[in-house]
Amino acid sequence: MRGQRIHYEDSGGAGLALVLSHGFLQDSSMFDAQARQLRPRHRVITWDQRGHGSTVSTSESITYWDSADDLAALLDHLGVKRAVVGGMSQGGFISLRFALRYPDRTAGMVLIDTQSGQEDPDKAQQYDVMHDVWTGSGPSDQLLEMVAAIIVGNKRPESATWIAKWRSLDPAKLTYIYRTLMDRDDITGRLGEIRVPAIVIHGTEDVAIDISMAEKLCANLSACRGLVRVEGAGHSSNITHPEPVNKAIEEFLASI
Repeated sequence: MRGQRIHYEDSGGAGLALVLSHGFLQDSSMFDAQARQLRPRHRVITWDQRGHGSTVSTSESITYWDSADDLAALLDHLGVKRAVVGGMSQGGFISLRFALRYPDRTAGMVLIDTQSGQEDPDKAQQYDVMHDVWTGSGPSDQLLEMVAAIIVGNKRPESATWIAKWRSLDPAKLTYIYRTLMDRDDITGRLGEIRVPAIVIHGTEDVAIDISMAEKLCANLSACRGLVRVEGAGHSSNITHPEPVNKAIEEFLASI
């Protein structure tokens, strides 16, 4: 598929499909709780992006616009003409670009712990140091705990699974996906072009993307149905607090 072998999971079934795109350093398994809950009534598609999970890809530099094209190619492969596109963090970056590039194929949007702008310069500086340590010296326990606190949440039991995955990641492959994340463009000025219904879901304790960014995102989307605040959740609210996230997604899908 576009020169890559993209891993995906598809629950199948009739009706409008919901395709969910994962966050940075994560994979499609991060949506297991959503797929389990939604499968009986909805077709749920999840996939691993280039450089992540079980997808086999070349390591040429790409943008999230390229990832949006990968998603379009996956939907072509599955015979899905139109879908609700959703994602967490990086998956949201891809979903927003998909909606801009393929408006006729976008039926709605589920945006989890994400935003439309570039990285905060202070955070970027901190992340650069972490990247350099990881690629230079390997992933120490202390470093992986720091990454988990940012991506999953502070001292969360769910972090152990992800830390084990990160430990086995080839540090040489990290830079390629990291640059895609850090060099992304700002699409805030184009959000008004997205006319489809959208819901924004965000953890109140998200340290990677402050909830104020979620408020801004919803305000700039012309058909945003509201911001769902997930109390006590960090960046991966759908992993750590699946019940309120699943409820919000189900209610949104029923409304469109």
